[in-house]
Amino acid sequence: MFMRMVYDENLAAAAYLIGCQRSGEAIVIDPQRDVDRYIEIAQHNGLKLTATAETHIHADFVSGSRELAEQIGAHVYVSDEGDADWKCQWLDEKSGGGTYEHTLLKDGDSFNIGNIEFKAIHTPGHTPEHIVFLITDHGSGATEPIALASGDVVFVGDLGRPDLLESAAGQSGMMEPSAKTLYATVQKLQDIPDFVQVWPAHGAGSACGKALGAVPMSTIGYELRFNPALKAATSEQAFVDFILEGQPEPPMYFANMKRDNKIGPKVLGGLLNPTKMSASDLRTMDTQHVALIDTRPWDAFRAGHVPGAMNFTLINSFSTNVGSMVRDTDDIYLILSPEHLDDAVRQLVRIGLDRIRGWVDASEIERYPDSVRDLVSLPEVSAAEASGMINAGEVHVLDVRRVTEFDNGHLPGAINIAHTRLASRLEEVSKNTRWLVNCHSGVRSAVSASYLQRLGYQVVNLKGGHLAWQQFQSQD
Repeated sequence: MFMRMVYDENLAAAAYLIGCQRSGEAIVIDPQRDVDRYIEIAQHNGLKLTATAETHIHADFVSGSRELAEQIGAHVYVSDEGDADWKCQWLDEKSGGGTYEHTLLKDGDSFNIGNIEFKAIHTPGHTPEHIVFLITDHGSGATEPIALASGDVVFVGDLGRPDLLESAAGQSGMMEPSAKTLYATVQKLQDIPDFVQVWPAHGAGSACGKALGAVPMSTIGYELRFNPALKAATSEQAFVDFILEGQPEPPMYFANMKRDNKIGPKVLGGLLNPTKMSASDLRTMDTQHVALIDTRPWDAFRAGHVPGAMNFTLINSFSTNVGSMVRDTDDIYLILSPEHLDDAVRQLVRIGLDRIRGWVDASEIERYPDSVRDLVSLPEVSAAEASGMINAGEVHVLDVRRVTEFDNGHLPGAINIAHTRLASRLEEVSKNTRWLVNCHSGVRSAVSASYLQRLGYQVVNLKGGHLAWQQFQSQD
């Protein structure tokens, strides 16, 4: 048996390419949308990718299963559990007409890729239709499973959050019932042998849980013994209280992913190739009606940027940051170094931001100013300067950290709106005052400040964030 985990550091998302070397067939579980990666890995290892499977309707990225069905005719395996709201609606909508080759799976159903058996187990709680796959390599003579492709139910050190139906999809009153459903699912894990490996769909940094481990894989036995969420399942209420407490605020784009993956992601047919543009093109751009994403380092951006541009540097949180503040209906233009174009485009299409119209080499920015237009700056102050401004009543404080961080200490008089939810709560941020924006270290506040400046707010960023504030206070 061949197995390769294909990991996206930015979304902390894992797909699993599993192949039978005897038959030469392979399947990918929970693929992302830029599917050329999986096809190339299979070919490089002498395999033909013939199938794709989904553990559930994802909230954090656009599924690549439809893309694989279109591009290479992959057979699609998806859950048939849950009610009508949790069924894939695109299986009969093949481009040009017709139906994709597919199989709907109920609890206990099995299928084979060569000599490898995949058994579906219904594991609701994170989502109603969620299934996992017990994988047994009969080609090696095994009679028991080697691994559990656990999707978003079991992670290393955590379980998939049950609150997203309410906090992201807007289904009021679903948190506690979903948590109780997840508690019932936990009991099923007791029936799986301790030696079975856990291959989760996410790792540390994912917003699909609150405490995911950085170790990529585990075993059922280890998780049953040491996973805090599983250890909390001493009773239903104890589990519900534990699993719902402290979950991070989900990015705004999560609701779009649920919608798109259910009704069917748009078929790309290949990676997008946006048009190269110049500084003179930027001068004619209406940045209030398009999303101009400047990926340069923060210090370069704040010193001088095109009016209306937003600063999203190409760090691991790029997808989350952009997906929280740029709509899927926005035309997008990028400012970046040419060697980063492929990566940026991939990260955007993975979260359904397809309207990437053009890009400008970052070195062109210095050519933007002319006799009419100039670059603008975004002010930033030290903790000492911020303290003086607060004491003088010159600013109000906006803390864009998670509520759990905020509750552990914050600047005087601050209001708290997590940067991932800022776009939905702008009515709480008055344009009639000046805002000092802060986070933990200054990264999330920089993103938020650039977003607010574009919308016409008066903002100043706190350099170094709450860490710098605490250090200043300890020296005062």
